[in-house]
Order: sequence, then structure tokens, then C-alpha cells
Amino acid sequence: MRETVLFSVDTPYRQSLPVKGWRFGNENEKSLAVMGAMRGNELQQMYSCALLIQALEKLEQEGALAEDCGLLVIPCANQFSMNVGRRFWAADNTDINRMFPGYDQGETTQRIAACIFQALQGYTYGVQMASFYLPGDFLPHVRMMDTGYENAGEAVNFGLPYVIIRTPQPYDTTTLNYNWQVWDTQAFSLYTRETDCIDQRSAAQAVDAVLRFLHKKGLSKKPVEAPEAEPAIFWENRLHTVLSAAGGLFLRRKMPGDQVGEEDVLADILDPCTGRVLEHLRPGCAGRVFFSHKAQLICGHEVAFRIMPSASRK
Repeated sequence: MRETVLFSVDTPYRQSLPVKGWRFGNENEKSLAVMGAMRGNELQQMYSCALLIQALEKLEQEGALAEDCGLLVIPCANQFSMNVGRRFWAADNTDINRMFPGYDQGETTQRIAACIFQALQGYTYGVQMASFYLPGDFLPHVRMMDTGYENAGEAVNFGLPYVIIRTPQPYDTTTLNYNWQVWDTQAFSLYTRETDCIDQRSAAQAVDAVLRFLHKKGLSKKPVEAPEAEPAIFWENRLHTVLSAAGGLFLRRKMPGDQVGEEDVLADILDPCTGRVLEHLRPGCAGRVFFSHKAQLICGHEVAFRIMPSASRK
């Protein structure tokens, strides 16, 4: 294991913040790179990378990495926002993951994205420990962009229950996942249940998924003991979205992973002052809860749940 400072970020009113990477295996090979937190609330993503670094250090000490295996893990590239409790870059509220491939003469987040991308380019495979633009809880899954360069068959090697393929929107073209693929890296985004708090079980599941991928690609000699799922591959546009009609207190009854019927109550929305029930949220189809709004307040016409229709398992 070799700890290295990849670049430093100048911040107002304090010393520069170093962005560090941990390298494993053959220094002359670029097999797989893992990117952790780029947003200030991605504690789960940073924690998942920390667990992965521990696991890879152990594999390296045991001599279990292949001779042609070269790995890089970057746990966090936005300590500034994390320190002050902001999701986006604290100085101007811009999102690093909407700035790729970056511009080294541009604004701060453009320069950070350029430095990150320079460090990550040239790897055969890339994994981002990602968070979604909608705050809430997910079923753990692998996500890929439909860029024409993606290979869903490779995503199956992570052994997570679900592989989602997303048709990119114009704003997706400035994300790390999209640009990684355009620049000849097979890119995958791993989603765990949480973002701004730590869920040890799903973080460990993400680490096992990366280790399982390394083993299946011949980069690690040690198999993963954790059970492997038979992944279901489906397109994101097949998810059924449940919107709230009213705003108020959000009390959910169903969690990601729960099987629901068409008329089951997913959550209650209450008047904040009287406690009167304003709406019983129902799925409108039978299936499994894939995503759930988590905050205790919800606005009207907001995405509250996403349901995997039962037909998606076929």
C-alpha cells in the first residue's frame, strides 16, 4: 500500500487541503480505480472506501493480488464541504460531479474535476461510490450509463442484486461515470442504502462487491466468502415513480426491499400542525420498493418512492 497526495485544493481562510489516493499492486498497471466522496455529505461513500482500503491492504500483504493488478482508491475529494456540512462546494454551491471532464483554467470545481479526472484516466475499470440527486434510501445496486460504450455483462460480476442502466440526460454528460466511459474506462456506480449517515452492512456489501469483481476479472486470487446475488438487469425508465400530492410530515410505512401490492399504503403525509392525514401514498402497481424518500418533511409533487414492478424480475 502506498499513500500519495494526488493534488491539493486551495480553500479560503485556511490551509490547502490535500486529496490523497491509496495505491495497491503493480505501479505500472492501471487495472481499477475507485472514487469515493465528491460531495460534502457523502459520508457513507467515504466510509466504504476506507473499508476497501483496509481489505486491499490485507490482500496485498497476503500476496493475493495478481502481478498485473494496479489499483487506486480515492476516499474523498471534497473535505472542505464535508468539514462545514455542505453537500456541494461550500464557496459557490457547485457540484464537482457536474464538472467533468473538468477544465484546469476554470472555476474551482472545474479545476478539481480536472485533477480528479487526470488521476483516474487510463484505468481499465472505474468504480464510483455514488450518491443520487434525490435524497433518500436505495436498494444496493450497480448503475451504468447507456453511452454505447457500456457493458452490462461486466456489471453482473459485482454480484449485487440489481444492475440499472440509465439513459443519460443532457446534465449527465458532465458526470464522472459518463466521461469515464467516453474516455475508454468501463465505469460503474455503486449505490448503497445511505449517503449522509453510515450503514455498516451496506458499506461492507459494496466492499465485497468490488473484491468479488477483482476476483472474477483475475486481479485477485482470493474469492469472496459473502453470498453472491443473481443480478436482475433493468432500465431505469421501467421504475414506477410515486409522487406526493400534498406536502407535510412524511411517515413511511414501507422501506427499500419491501414487496408491496397495488393498494398497500407506502407512507402517510400529515398536516404538520394538526396531524391530520392529508394523503395515504399508494404504489399504483405491485412490486418491490427500490427507492424511498427519507426526510421527515416532503413537498407536494415530490418523488416519494420508486417501485420495481414485478414484471421487472422477468
